[in-house]
Order: sequence, then C-alpha cells, then structure tokens
Amino acid sequence: MPIQQHSVVSIHYKVVDNDSDQLIDSSENKEPLTYLHGASNIIAGLEQALEGRVVGDSFEVTIAPADAYGEQVADKIQTVPRNLFDNLEKVEAGVSVTADTESGPVHLVITEVTDETVTVDGNHPLAGRSLRFEVNVETVREGSDEEIAHGHVHGPEGHDH
Repeated sequence: MPIQQHSVVSIHYKVVDNDSDQLIDSSENKEPLTYLHGASNIIAGLEQALEGRVVGDSFEVTIAPADAYGEQVADKIQTVPRNLFDNLEKVEAGVSVTADTESGPVHLVITEVTDETVTVDGNHPLAGRSLRFEVNVETVREGSDEEIAHGHVHGPEGHDH
C-alpha cells in the first residue's frame, strides 16, 4: 500500500543539519515514529517526500527551511528588560521560557543576558536550517475513522480525549 492521505505510517529516521552534519534526532534504538499522513503531524517537506512510498523504501532527502521549520524571522527576536525575568530561578542563554501574550502562550529561548536586558528568540530552534533525513518506511496501513476524525494516530487500545 503506498503512503497517501489518511495512511498511518511508521518510519525509522535520522535527521542532521545539512550544513554542519550535526545529528539532530534519530529513532535508532527506539520505536519508529508513527504518524497520520496528511494531518500535518510532521514537517511538510518530509510528508511530501514520503507520499507514494511503500514499506521497505529507504531514501535520503534534504528539506529546505521553508518546508521544515521556516526561515528565521527577525521580528521574533526581542530584547526586553531583565526585571521581566525576576520570577525565574535561572536566567541564562539556552533556557526555554513561556510568555503569556494576548494571542496565547509563546515559547521563547533566552539567547543573551546582560545586567539590564534579556534577548529572547521566538523562532523554532531549527528555523532557518536545511535538514537532511535518512528514512526507512517500516509500516503503512489505512487510518481508522476515529484516527482520521481526530487527526492523529491512536494506540492499539484506542484513545481517550
């Protein structure tokens, strides 16, 4: 069965930063990643590369930032007064924080700290990076009506919402 809209797909994968060859993630020694195809559960470029593939297919694909986690957006980087972080135990580069905004919670990463200011980045950590995937298609099956209605895969015992 080829991978198509509403297929439940399991893959083993390895993903590296295409420019630095730095390993980002891998399913090695883990369960395969299982997702509902066509439900935006994985990045668009990888989903497109999987379309039409079948069990046993192995391939490598490089996904441009636009089809992965997007380009870096300068407006998502802000420098704010340090006193806004007085309630945090640890204020240093690399720390993830969640800010409550009028549009809801926003996940940020602290990138720089001075005595007076903190710079935060709201871009996805992989924004602006081309990603190279090595993929092995392990299983493909039709999604159940319930999985399709919910937009994600359910385990063998179903799923409580």
